[in-house]
Amino acid sequence: MESNKKYWKGLEEYKNTPDFVENNKNEFAEPLPIEDVLNEAGLSTVTPRRDFLKALGFGLGAVTLAACQPTPVVKSIPYLVKPEEVVPGIPNYYVSTYNGQSVLVKTREGRPIKIEPNPNAGEFNCGTDAQAQASVLDLYDVSKLKAPVLKNDETTWAKVDEFVKGELNKVQASGKKIRIVSSSVSSPSTKNVVADFTAAYPNTKHVQYDAVSYTGIIKANENSFGKAVIPKYNFDKADLIVSFGADFLGTWISGEEFTAQYISNRNYKTLAKGKMSRHFQFEAGMSLTGTNADTRLPIKLSEEGPALITLYNTITGNNLPGGSLPNNTSADKALKLVGKELLMNKGKSLVVSGSNDVSTQILVNAINAAIGSYGTTIDLDNPCKRYSGNDAEFAELINEMNRGEVAAVFFLNSNPAYDAINSKAFTDALSKVGLKVSFSDRKDETSTLCDVIATNQNYLESWGDANAYEGYYSVIQPTINPVFNSRQAEQSLLVWSNGPVQEYYQYVRNNWEKNILPVLGKTWNELLQTGAFSANAKSAGAYSFSLSLAAVAQSISNSSKALAKDIELQVYESVPMRDGKHANNAFLLELPDPVSKVTWDNYVAIAPKFAEKLGFKEFDVVSVKGANGYTIELPVLIQPGQAVGTVSIALGYGRTKVGKAGDNVGKNAFPFVSFTNGTLQYATTVSLSKTGSTYELAQTQTHYSFEGRNIIREATFKEYVKDPAAGSGNHGEKHKSYDLWDKYEKPGNNWVMAIDLNACTGCGSCIVACNVENNIPVVGRDEVRRRREMHWIRIDRYYSFEEEGKSVTEEKEIAHMENMDKVTVVHQPMLCQHCDHAPCETVCPVLATVHSSDGLNHMAYNRCVGTRYCANNCPYKVRRFNWFNYWNDSRFDNYLNNEFTQLVLNPDVTTRSRGVMEKCSMCIQRIQAGKLKAKIEKRPLKDGDIKMACQEACSANAIIFGDGNDPESEVSKALRSERTYYVLEELNVQPGVGYMTKIRNTDTVQA
Repeated sequence: MESNKKYWKGLEEYKNTPDFVENNKNEFAEPLPIEDVLNEAGLSTVTPRRDFLKALGFGLGAVTLAACQPTPVVKSIPYLVKPEEVVPGIPNYYVSTYNGQSVLVKTREGRPIKIEPNPNAGEFNCGTDAQAQASVLDLYDVSKLKAPVLKNDETTWAKVDEFVKGELNKVQASGKKIRIVSSSVSSPSTKNVVADFTAAYPNTKHVQYDAVSYTGIIKANENSFGKAVIPKYNFDKADLIVSFGADFLGTWISGEEFTAQYISNRNYKTLAKGKMSRHFQFEAGMSLTGTNADTRLPIKLSEEGPALITLYNTITGNNLPGGSLPNNTSADKALKLVGKELLMNKGKSLVVSGSNDVSTQILVNAINAAIGSYGTTIDLDNPCKRYSGNDAEFAELINEMNRGEVAAVFFLNSNPAYDAINSKAFTDALSKVGLKVSFSDRKDETSTLCDVIATNQNYLESWGDANAYEGYYSVIQPTINPVFNSRQAEQSLLVWSNGPVQEYYQYVRNNWEKNILPVLGKTWNELLQTGAFSANAKSAGAYSFSLSLAAVAQSISNSSKALAKDIELQVYESVPMRDGKHANNAFLLELPDPVSKVTWDNYVAIAPKFAEKLGFKEFDVVSVKGANGYTIELPVLIQPGQAVGTVSIALGYGRTKVGKAGDNVGKNAFPFVSFTNGTLQYATTVSLSKTGSTYELAQTQTHYSFEGRNIIREATFKEYVKDPAAGSGNHGEKHKSYDLWDKYEKPGNNWVMAIDLNACTGCGSCIVACNVENNIPVVGRDEVRRRREMHWIRIDRYYSFEEEGKSVTEEKEIAHMENMDKVTVVHQPMLCQHCDHAPCETVCPVLATVHSSDGLNHMAYNRCVGTRYCANNCPYKVRRFNWFNYWNDSRFDNYLNNEFTQLVLNPDVTTRSRGVMEKCSMCIQRIQAGKLKAKIEKRPLKDGDIKMACQEACSANAIIFGDGNDPESEVSKALRSERTYYVLEELNVQPGVGYMTKIRNTDTVQA
């Protein structure tokens, strides 16, 4: 029988076939003609030589000199005239501020490429969250506008200024109102600019609102103590923490700061002293904070209010009505035990609630006053200024626009057409306003409705400041010239204020030198060097509570009864997406949710028992209809720990006009939010119905299985006090092992790592930090679904539950439905273990993966031929294979591979090509840089000179890296802990990463 196969003698013959051309068109693209290259750069064949070199220059040349060109060019030639401060190959660091947190910005050849915490930030030097780490990518977002927009057409700033000034003069003459609508502003200089604008146009009012509101706390403190503030919470001073739905380690107020405080009472250093705080979490949906609690009790949203009343009655001996939990006896019993513990820890306890209801927060204030929290764990005299939104004022703005009273509205860092509770009501009202100006950096849901888009700058291009806490100030300074033809919003307001126009830099400096620096006793240059300063903090006063709670209890009872009559929906901020402002950031879209491990989507989280009762299976698409009639369709996710009778949906998704990466990812849950009693409420009732379709979510947790091996080791604090090695498996004799190879000699350094499972909260900041530092590509939802995510470090989430009196831990789905609501969670960072007997090294046919003399497992990318034997042989499943050339493939052009976003790449780390295996390198480039610096300074390498990207980002100091040959190094001390064990050590691969046993403080007082 004749075969249809065709054979070729060599590649020369094969390369001309249609199959070869089609399969490789993305990898072997023909170079563009020189005319096309010049046209893309905005040049021509007759362009003067100097302009040509400017446009084709690298770093500062490509960005700052060619910033106004339509498309950036990433050709590289030497500088003609090198900027004095730029030394090729040597990074520069600049202090700045991101969302009120002082940071360091690393630049290379004029390009910002990495965000680090500022070591000069004092008590606020607490790592960085995933949003801060990913923020550098927003600078290079190609979805941003390249110039200002007037009446839907790109224009010049002169024409924008002429138009806006003319319209403002008409508004002034009409006597109608002007409104500046923004998210919370903590910048002293921005507040002054708004004040100057208001002085020029007296009918102006600044309306601040936050998509996720804290108005309830502010109003409650005003009612209780006469202080309309968010307190400064001191979790480090609390031996006992009780939280009702507040995700304080994740998204509530200031997660990174609270994480650093919280872990300071629970890490290996504190445990070695025999101390550990205790944490109870009562919540409906499984939050990041809930996964870290010592004791977590699922309660329905309608039960949170009665639970607080029960706790108040237990502590004070009063008998407020509405405090019974008839359907949740375990929570009712626990609350009585918690009440006794709070009384035993007066002055050393803290109760917090994630509710935005004023009555609920007033009751929380009463509880904290009764247990002596004010002046110790709660500070009202040095308050937090991150959030100052007023829900009622924003609601009144819509009424004013509907009445035709507002003639001009300006939107600053706000997008109410997306995140307002009733976006249609808002947009209908906005259509009645004459002048509409947005300071957005892109055509988003709100700016597309505006007459003018005064394109704002990224914070890395801007001057400014922040005042996140009373007495704590930080500066924002530009790290690069404006990439596009943009202008700071503050500068625009100054231009339109009809006063003497000055550069915003000078305005900020004048404000500091006049009002702030004299108080701090510092100079402007010292500020730019240090980045942040604190004035002397006020003494935190003790406050007593004297309000009657009868009306409060009645309000809470009414709200609870209204919720309890149907399926209860909780809408919440997810750790990756938050409120959706950065929904076009590919690093955040591909960051797995810390609990569900889902990427690129939101979903309906349902408890296993409840899903079974409703007849839903995982990935079934259901229709979710709110009490206001708003309906969306989302897939079901079976979530252990979710309270039965409740479902949860994340906010921040469903953007329709944000950019190529984020458009139409997930569904918008903001319309489920309601406005009740003057504040936004994030709990409501819904009905669910099957649609008959399914949608597979892209989860990372289910990609690898360890088949029930002893990966996670746990013990209670009581057991640990009796035996510091409890649960670690370090008792008795180890199984004798035999080596097939000689032992590696490590005469210089021995780079090792320790990871404290008690400190790791699972937030994922380390994942994004690693992505940015090591040029790890984003692959998109479909590739993640195919198990092809490229993350070098992952955080595995393990559920554990009690079965017949024994603890059982599983990393995937739990088949035992009856135990699903009582699960506890452990987070475990997993990366290349840099084994001394690395099983990957022995199977590589081309020696692409080899061992170094300082204990590291290296990858030689140009040797790798992609056999993937190493990945098959790795027991930790931490090696990643490039199925595509993700950095240069048109199928992934909405993520990171266009010419402009590639400016974020770290030049010290090569990008990997198709067919190449990669994995954690222990940031070898940082190790080499640290060694070189010590050599130049003619001194030995010191402990702490070298920090990994993941380690530096971690707020909890859960990751400790250093030289194992130095007995005084922090990592050596950590690895000597009795809690230290090695994952899969029974395989005798001799990993270089040690883990410390998870300890839970679960022992409570007896009833």
